[in-house]
Amino acid sequence: METLINRITINPDICHGKPTIRNMRYPVELILDLLSSGMTYREIIEDYPALEDDDIKACLAFASRLTKVKSIHKIVA
Repeated sequence: METLINRITINPDICHGKPTIRNMRYPVELILDLLSSGMTYREIIEDYPALEDDDIKACLAFASRLTKVKSIHKIVA
């Protein structure tokens, strides 16, 4: 899984510092949105041929890591 996570990059000069795939202008959130809308890996790769299967898996691994927080606290404004 660690190798997959290495495909996710954060660069302040690309997509305003959002996590992207391999320093390309494909934000992780885009891929997650496409998957949640029902698109398959194949359909995503057909639409974005620069991507690879492992890029999509990396997005899922990254999202999984983000959910592994110890606790969530509500902040009152």
